[in-house]
Amino acid sequence: MADRAETSRVLHEYAKAWLASDLEKVLASYHDDVELHYMGESPLAGSHRGRDAAFAALGQASVRTSRKLIDVEDVLVGDSLGALIAVEDLGEPPRRVRRVLLYRVQDEKLRECWLFDESQRFIDGLWSKEA
Repeated sequence: MADRAETSRVLHEYAKAWLASDLEKVLASYHDDVELHYMGESPLAGSHRGRDAAFAALGQASVRTSRKLIDVEDVLVGDSLGALIAVEDLGEPPRRVRRVLLYRVQDEKLRECWLFDESQRFIDGLWSKEA
């Protein structure tokens, strides 16, 4: 498990790459055994384990949801977990949504992520549309 300094470094580098739309660096930030945990009741809800499954879920989320990162408002770091507070415009027409991405870092990579949205019903509707 990462310490506070490693978690801080990894999350700040990830946020910087995401804000710069540097897809190569964003994808390289994920651990080979990454797990994504999406809340809600959409077809994408649940856990996606391993790079292939996680990247497939990330791809489906992007295909189903027109999205644009507006800002990473804050990076929060604790003893065992860290979080990004992100603001994105989602859907057509765009709706501004605040999202909390909670991370566990391992081996200087993002090993696990839980995604919490301020409007889960809105996200479930977007992610329930056919790709």
